[in-house]
Amino acid sequence: MIFSIGEVLIDFIAKEEGALKDVIEFEKHPGGAPANVSVGLARLGVKCALISKIGADPFGEFLINALEREGVEIKYISQDIEKHTGIVFVQLIGAKPEFILYDGVAYFNMKPEDMNVDIEGATLIHFGSVLFAREPSRSTLFEILNKAKGKVPISYDVNIRLDLWKGRENAMFKDIEHALKLADIVKIGDEEVEYLQKNGFNLNDFDFKLIAITKGAKGSTIIHRGIKVEVPSYKIKPTDTTGAGDAYMAALLASLSYMNKLKTLEFSKHELEEIGRFSNLVAALSTTKRGAWSVPTLEELKHYGKFQFLP
Repeated sequence: MIFSIGEVLIDFIAKEEGALKDVIEFEKHPGGAPANVSVGLARLGVKCALISKIGADPFGEFLINALEREGVEIKYISQDIEKHTGIVFVQLIGAKPEFILYDGVAYFNMKPEDMNVDIEGATLIHFGSVLFAREPSRSTLFEILNKAKGKVPISYDVNIRLDLWKGRENAMFKDIEHALKLADIVKIGDEEVEYLQKNGFNLNDFDFKLIAITKGAKGSTIIHRGIKVEVPSYKIKPTDTTGAGDAYMAALLASLSYMNKLKTLEFSKHELEEIGRFSNLVAALSTTKRGAWSVPTLEELKHYGKFQFLP
């Protein structure tokens, strides 16, 4: 079973174009990058669980019910009687999202006693950067990752939310560096690569088994032990790109699971191309619907070509 650790929240997505200050109507959608990855994995037929925290409120109840309907294991999601469930307001400008993410919420209050999980029983642990922004979730997450290193493969999505780090960018860079040292698999957007390079990071300095660089309409690049493949995108007119990176991440991890590669993390060039092609397709199709939980199912994917590793 693949465990994702991190935020689950409500995305309030604007129903009209324009500045958020002028928007009148919003649609309520479930979201949060690790939750999106878990739902994507479940839709692709891979057993998964989410480790997170919600508030004792109607939004938390909504998210639990939604995750359960999707087939995600929810028993590792704890409830906070002091903090509310996280919410984000999203504006789509030409299908590209802009966010206002609210602070002081339940998923930033994850404590070691909330983590009653047999980590070594996982097939992989996945996480992102958001929890690093606040204590106690930051220390709780790093405690889990440090214990898991070398025992369970670890994947990291370097999804940087700068608005959470205003005035504390140096602390953010230290946490990202620590996380990159712990990760076996990394997914990162090309804009984030450029941002980190401008701030002194050289991704070649880290010992990843696999790194995927997503480039939107330009496709993705996958690198493994000196083997580098460029995979073109699928030409699709997007409606909402919210969660497209998470869809890509879910597809990549599902590919490794179906290929039985999570333990060895060794790949041929052809296998890397297949992983990239599948991940690009899933990400592209996810943008044709509104909301972050838009990964197609395996049945839906049958209409878009064959992948040898799929059941």
